[in-house]
Amino acid sequence: MKPYQQIAIADCGEPLVPIPRGGPYHGNPDQFFMESPSLHPYVKLGADYGGKSPYFLRSGVLAALQVAQAELCRVRPDLMFQIFDAYRPVAVQQFMVDYTYQKLLKARSLSADHLTAAQQAEIWDEVHQFWAAPSLDPATPPPHSTGAAVDLTLAITRGCKVEMGGAIDEISPRSHPDYYATATTPTERSYRRLRTQLRDVMERAGFRQHPNEWWHFCLGDQMWVWLNQQDSQQPNPPQQARYGRCE
Repeated sequence: MKPYQQIAIADCGEPLVPIPRGGPYHGNPDQFFMESPSLHPYVKLGADYGGKSPYFLRSGVLAALQVAQAELCRVRPDLMFQIFDAYRPVAVQQFMVDYTYQKLLKARSLSADHLTAAQQAEIWDEVHQFWAAPSLDPATPPPHSTGAAVDLTLAITRGCKVEMGGAIDEISPRSHPDYYATATTPTERSYRRLRTQLRDVMERAGFRQHPNEWWHFCLGDQMWVWLNQQDSQQPNPPQQARYGRCE
């Protein structure tokens, strides 16, 4: 169990709603650029959303995301958000955890049938640094299964993502938000500046950033509560999550 999973949940009952497609390049900062659901990377791998879409959020989370994009358009009118992933059923979480485990085995030329216990534990630890356990326990939902987490990056124009110094879902130290904190080259300083700008506009709208992933932001789930409680600048941090698992 991760520390944030000990946070109690009192679900507020907000519905999952679709993220409106479009974007500031159409003159509407309340809309977002994203791929068609059928082209979503997990769907293309074979993940089954059971008739749902990866581009859904709780209504309050979507409203905050719209505030964040409006702020981004104000401070960086040349940039907009590109949504990678949002709602994720537990079955999809299980699919991607299993896929990532097999991908790591293949990258290391290992066979699951010939792993030592230590090797298996090491690989699972690596997987779970970036992927929450696909728990069906209502008390410990994966963050994306609550509809309160979103993975996103920055883009200049439709489909033209900004280089952020590491790919979304990359299992690497480069995924850490502060990986380029001590950068010295112009290119790496650019990555640091863009990651900081992304974090700042999201946090001003109420989101918190995943400690290990520059692209993952949450609002109202267990991780969000826990991160607020760790922040010494928060005089009265929340005590309960308001979003539990959506199925």
